[in-house]
Amino acid sequence: MLLLRSGARLPPRRAAPQLLANRCLVSGATDASTAASPGEGPRAALLDGPTLADFMPAGGGGCGAGVAAVAGVSRPPAVRKPPWLKMFNPNTNPETAERYKFVRSTIKKTGLATVCEEARCPNAGECWSSGTATVMIMGDTCTRGCRFCAVSTSRTPPALNPEEPKNIAEAVEQWDVDYIVLTMVDRDDLADQGCAHVAETVHNLKQRNPNLRVETLVGDWQGRLDLVEQLVDCGMDVYAHNIETVERLQRTVRDRRAGYQQSLSVLRHAKTSKPGIVTKSSIMVGLGETAEELHQVLRDLRDHGVDIVTFGQYLQPTKSHMKVDRYMEPSEFDEWKRVAESLGFHCASGPLVRSSYRAGDLFKSRLASRAAGESSARPIEAKADAWASSGVAVDMSSGTVAQSQVAH
Repeated sequence: MLLLRSGARLPPRRAAPQLLANRCLVSGATDASTAASPGEGPRAALLDGPTLADFMPAGGGGCGAGVAAVAGVSRPPAVRKPPWLKMFNPNTNPETAERYKFVRSTIKKTGLATVCEEARCPNAGECWSSGTATVMIMGDTCTRGCRFCAVSTSRTPPALNPEEPKNIAEAVEQWDVDYIVLTMVDRDDLADQGCAHVAETVHNLKQRNPNLRVETLVGDWQGRLDLVEQLVDCGMDVYAHNIETVERLQRTVRDRRAGYQQSLSVLRHAKTSKPGIVTKSSIMVGLGETAEELHQVLRDLRDHGVDIVTFGQYLQPTKSHMKVDRYMEPSEFDEWKRVAESLGFHCASGPLVRSSYRAGDLFKSRLASRAAGESSARPIEAKADAWASSGVAVDMSSGTVAQSQVAH
């Protein structure tokens, strides 16, 4: 707030910034007619006190520049999207365009919520045009608030729709597909967190089409292993739960109720409860992780019996979500695929790969390897030999995976 001496006039509006910078309004040159008399006491001291200019940095500049300089904070430049992030356009081919429109119209007609739409998946065009969609059950509102996810959140989401399991089974039957992925929002507000609802949906799907393969991409159930057992007994074929990122970044990326060890324990218990089931997890990159940390995630997933793993680039869904640290190049995704496969995983890896991407193909590949007698549990102690034989090495200086220079 600027204080004017008694009888002083406000300067013209256009001259205000210059006068403010020169401190002419308060502490400029005084004259005998306006000088405070000794009897004015504290008022004189107030009038001759510091002004805004005393707190501005040397060299002047506007108010915004001054605040930024004082705070010492500079906004980092935005990381531009690379040219290889190109989504599939289903309308380039008449056949795929027709299938895409059919699946989209079926979804709208049945009122189903899909993770393709709610999470703004970049592969919606490719998946829908092939007649596949990942259905999100238990509504479109989650009780958790992960910093990477675009799904709506609320502490008190709407009640479950008891007709949903039947409606989903009817819709999927119309799609005429042989593989379906069911995913869910977290429902921490429910006593069983929606586990019985997921199981009932699987039962309905299998009842209408016993040959249908069902993958369930589910939450961590707050670590409740009894709910894991309940779900694996419902008849699903793939138990998927995403660990999302490396251990160091869990608190930054995921909701506080999630956790690295909690996710690993859920995946392990699914495998031990039903050894024949296929387990799966997904990792996002571009969040600030290092190569060694990604290696550790693979080792931990392998130790906990996971069969399939996917790598995909994190893409910031809105400005209010966490920013991309860096964009991994396609060649790096290829190398991580080789690393994962050297450890015995089946793997999909690419900039636009998501957990349910090519889910049916990965599942069939896993079953084929089991039928061929391949070991699904390569010992972790052999990891160094496996990486060396695949021609992959960790570049710890840059935090990336690089081709080994050793000839094989």
